[in-house]
Amino acid sequence: MAETKGTNELYDDINITPMLDLAYVLLVTFIILTTAAVQVRSPVTQAADNLGKPQTRAVTITQDGAVYLDAYPVSLDQLRATLAQYKAANPNLPVVLKADAAAQYQKVMEVLDLIKGLDITEIGLVTKRVTP
Repeated sequence: MAETKGTNELYDDINITPMLDLAYVLLVTFIILTTAAVQVRSPVTQAADNLGKPQTRAVTITQDGAVYLDAYPVSLDQLRATLAQYKAANPNLPVVLKADAAAQYQKVMEVLDLIKGLDITEIGLVTKRVTP
């Protein structure tokens, strides 16, 4: 008769690290895909790094100056209130700013000032890497 392992022995061989990595990749992919609904042409740089982290919020500014939080249009007041709520829940809230290359510079500065005023220090700017 075959010997069966105890329940604890079965789980001793499972490595959950790949599952956590997969969950992280899926989260970042979801964030990117939900913000992909807002079309912007990102500026191009030589060195662009991946800025995705868990609980990252994406702020997008379109060419005509419309502001989106994740994939939802918001006013600057709504953006301030919502980011303040997220910041209260997560003091290390990461935010990425994705602006169209032709976006109004003043609007970009207003959004950056708003984020800075909420004491959000983990800010990333989305760009495209130049392809050789």
